[in-house]
Amino acid sequence: MTPPVADGSRLPVVILGCRLRDGRPGRALEQRLVAALPAVRQQPGAPVVVTGCGEAIAMRDWLVYNGVDADRIIMEDRATSTNENLENTRELLADWPEWIVVTNEFHTPRVKLWAWHHGYRVRMVAARTPLVRIPHLWTREVFALLHSALRIIWRRIRA
Repeated sequence: MTPPVADGSRLPVVILGCRLRDGRPGRALEQRLVAALPAVRQQPGAPVVVTGCGEAIAMRDWLVYNGVDADRIIMEDRATSTNENLENTRELLADWPEWIVVTNEFHTPRVKLWAWHHGYRVRMVAARTPLVRIPHLWTREVFALLHSALRIIWRRIRA
């Protein structure tokens, strides 16, 4: 379910990249795209950012195939990490103070952590993680979250 926008304004929808299989969205990424469609439709005219090095083109193609106007889609194809997804998206959405960010539920704590660190206002839409991918993705995420937290602490100490 997309978080409501109280003042009636539109928010951009940012869909974070994930693994591809043979050039097409893998299971977890497809779940993100499926979860993003209601948010995209509830924000008519607002930009849709697909972000991820290698994933952005496949994500754009999937969205267009599923009825999203290609003119709304902005591709960010340089990011190789969650932090870069958000930093590079900020460059593209500098005039937007808040975004809807779509990712899988296992990934939302790390996205929220990086958004907090940068001072970005985000509303999360959490896609389900495919059952067969849960052990791998959740295990990987524990270490990635710890790594991100340590990087943020280090950045704040250095600042």
